[in-house]
Order: sequence, then structure tokens, then C-alpha cells
Amino acid sequence: MKLRVGAALFGLGVLLLVFAAGLPFYVAPAVTKLPYDLEPTTSVAEAKGAKFLQIKSEAGAVSIEVPQADLVSSIEVIPQPEDTKDRVPKELKGDAVIWNVFQTVKRSDNQDVISQYSTELALYRISGAAAPWDEQWLNESGAEQTPVGNVRYSGQIYKFPFGTGKRDYQVFDRDLKKTFPARFTGTEKIKGVETYRFEQRIENEPLNTPADSVKTLLGKFAPTATTGQVVYSNTRTLWVDPVTGAYVKVREQQYKELRPDTGAPTVLLDADFNYNDDTISRSVETVKDNRFKIGMISVWGPIIAAVLGLIALIAGVWLVTRPKGDGNARHRADAPASDPTPTRVDQEPVGGPLDDEIPPASTNWRSDDPSVPGQRSGAGEVERR
Repeated sequence: MKLRVGAALFGLGVLLLVFAAGLPFYVAPAVTKLPYDLEPTTSVAEAKGAKFLQIKSEAGAVSIEVPQADLVSSIEVIPQPEDTKDRVPKELKGDAVIWNVFQTVKRSDNQDVISQYSTELALYRISGAAAPWDEQWLNESGAEQTPVGNVRYSGQIYKFPFGTGKRDYQVFDRDLKKTFPARFTGTEKIKGVETYRFEQRIENEPLNTPADSVKTLLGKFAPTATTGQVVYSNTRTLWVDPVTGAYVKVREQQYKELRPDTGAPTVLLDADFNYNDDTISRSVETVKDNRFKIGMISVWGPIIAAVLGLIALIAGVWLVTRPKGDGNARHRADAPASDPTPTRVDQEPVGGPLDDEIPPASTNWRSDDPSVPGQRSGAGEVERR
């Protein structure tokens, strides 16, 4: 029985050691990738007392103004597992996922929509960077049909890599349609989670604005000007979880200005957007949960499996190789037999070598049964006989 138990423990130990060795190399890489069935997420940022361009069309009349109010920006990310399976090209199979993303900016006071965009893109599952995909598109005008391939994404967009490093990354800017460096500026704890802080500075970059839009703006704010341009600046600060690459907190200090060839410039946007507390709290909880899963599979899981495997292995070897007898058996074998009746050298033998009669276990009792030998005689009685 002990051989079977020992062999079973030995086999279990080997299995656990193999499992411990395989977890970091085969299972861990699977959890450090963007999953195909990632749950949709919504991030909300608020800008208090922002100035912004608002164009309204009512009863055929168009009004253009730059009011001041609180703004709320919501970004919804919806992964597309079915599209990923069917539409990702062969060279990206297994390495990329397709996301649909929608952003809406509204006034807090009356819920007027100030701006909107929607997009579809492919992201690498490990790096989180944009993957080259011919079917990506960006709709900023609200048109029902958007030409496929009208944008070329690159760099980081909605997340950083798993295992983010303390270095600079290229981050895509949607307004300018190109990347700019985000510099690593240090570490910072947010609600108990240590994050890496990155800062991207964009200063006085001309926006590619349609000519008719520029003309409309000049007619409103600089009627004497003949030409002009919209200039854009943004200081984008990203607090990133280094383990998963997820954004824990985001701040964007956006500024847009109309600069005519004559006349004073006009501020079209001056807004300081920050993730609200609810978004930060949800981000922190998600990061903690994902960190735990990755840690269990990458670090603690292999350690626990290895320790249990060694224990089972040692126990199995000990059971198989230990001596068959036990201490109690040896003790009984070595102990002298105890007989309550002392041996008498002058005791008469009972029966002969061929006698079938069984000697009594004790000589201290009598029986009237003639088949049972009687009590032995004392020394005087032998002499009298």
C-alpha cells in the first residue's frame, strides 16, 4: 500500500514541478495580451470653466460663439472579437485586436453636444500600439459613410504596452493625425497603485482645417482678414500602470486659437480635461485585479506549485525507500519472552516426544477432567511416591 501511495506522491510532485516551470513560459504570456473578449469600458473626463467653440444651426440660421461652461468628455471602447476573427489580415492573426471607439463632448449645463468622433482600428495585443490595417477609419464629421483607410494610426493610442518601461513612447494625437513623444517624468502613486507618469507637449501646431471652415471662422471673428489658420497646443499627461499598460489617469490641457493675417487672434478652445474620480477609482480596481491575476500566474503560482511539488516528491521517495519493518515490530522481536511461570531445572517432563498431550499454559490451576494433566507435585510429594 505504501509503495502505491509513494509512487502516486512522486508522480504528483513531478507533475507539479513541470506545471511550475511551464506557467511563466506558456500560461503567463497568454494573460499579458489584450484579450479578444475584453469588456467594453467607458472613461469620463471633465473640464471645469472651459472656453470652446460652439456652432449651432437652428431654423436655417447658423450661430457661432465661444461660450464658457463645464464640459464632459466620454470615451467608450468596444472590442470587436468577431471582426477580429474575420477581418484581421493573415499577418496580424493572433497578434492584433479590432476596437471601435466613440467619443462625445457635451456641455454639463444643457447637454449640448460640442464635438463627436468615432473610429475603428487595430491594436497589437502586447504592445498596445496601433497595427497597420487597411480598413481603419476615423469619422469626425458625423457623416453616415466614412471612407475606409482615411487615417493611418501609429504609436500608442488608448494604452501602453504590458510591462511599460521608464522610457519615452510615441503617442498618437487625433487632432494632428501623427505621433509626438511622451516623455517619462517619474513615478506617482494614485489610490495606492504606483504608476509611471508620461508627459507629451504639443505647441502651436497648425491644424489641417478645411478652407470653408476657416473662411466661416474669419467671417465671424476677423472679418477684415483674408487668410488665417487654427493653431493647436496640448499638454497631455498620462499616468500608466506599468504592469498592464492601462491608463489610470489622464489629463489634457487643450488650446486652440484662430490666427488671422490681420486682427487679434481668437481663442476657440481652452479646456483642462481630467479623468473624474469615478473613472480613476474604476481604473485602479481593474488594475489591481489584473495585476493579481498576472502575479499569480507569473510569480506566485509557479512558486506555490514548485514548493508543493518538492514536498510531494520528497514524501513519495521517503515512502518508497524506507525500511519495511517498523520500530514496534523490531522492539517486540528483540524483547525477551515473558513467562509468568519460572522454569524449574528439576521439573519432570510432561509426556514424551510423540505424546499428543498439550502442556498446560499455567501450573497454578486444577481440573477434575482426567484428560487434563493435574497440578505438578511438590518436592515432598515426589519423594512419597
